[in-house]
Amino acid sequence: MLLYLHGFASAGSNGTAIHLRNTLYEHGIPVCSPDLPTSPLEAMRLIRHIVETEKPSLIVATSMGALYAEQIRGIQRILVNPSFNMARLLTFRGMGRQTFRNKREDGATEFKVDKQMIAEFREVEKASFRGADGKRLSAQEQEEVWGLFGINDKNVNCQPEFKKQYGTAHFTLFDGEHYLNDEVLHRHVMPLIKDILQI
Repeated sequence: MLLYLHGFASAGSNGTAIHLRNTLYEHGIPVCSPDLPTSPLEAMRLIRHIVETEKPSLIVATSMGALYAEQIRGIQRILVNPSFNMARLLTFRGMGRQTFRNKREDGATEFKVDKQMIAEFREVEKASFRGADGKRLSAQEQEEVWGLFGINDKNVNCQPEFKKQYGTAHFTLFDGEHYLNDEVLHRHVMPLIKDILQI
């Protein structure tokens, strides 16, 4: 099973999730793509529960979802345009009412970014880049993660943080923006998924 974690103000029904489901269906690989709670602490609890119960072979995560995925250990992860500094990003350009870009299962169409949410993001971010022992990432833990970065991403740029923590062995630039499209998924993300899953 592949677990896909969407980005901020999105949903598990977004275009990336649909593309992954359609492409991996022929290989018999189910895709789990939940709507992540807007509360970062609740989102992390849900993700850890899914990982514990469903035991995915691979996690693919974009933007905010990649912040969460980076903290899961013992599973190979692909982080696409990760946004490791959500608290700072939202403080300066995201406060107030936000509209979901994709349809949510609970029917919600909007949510609010407030001080509580930002405080939760700060709390979650404290656990970034720590090994399973709470200290530095081991060589094995570094090898579990791939970072894919669009060269035209105008929203976030966490390339320096990724390279500092994970090196450049699994660091890749692609011709694309922050939000993925089918061409980028087909040319850059899917080949890596197939290589990791050996399909």
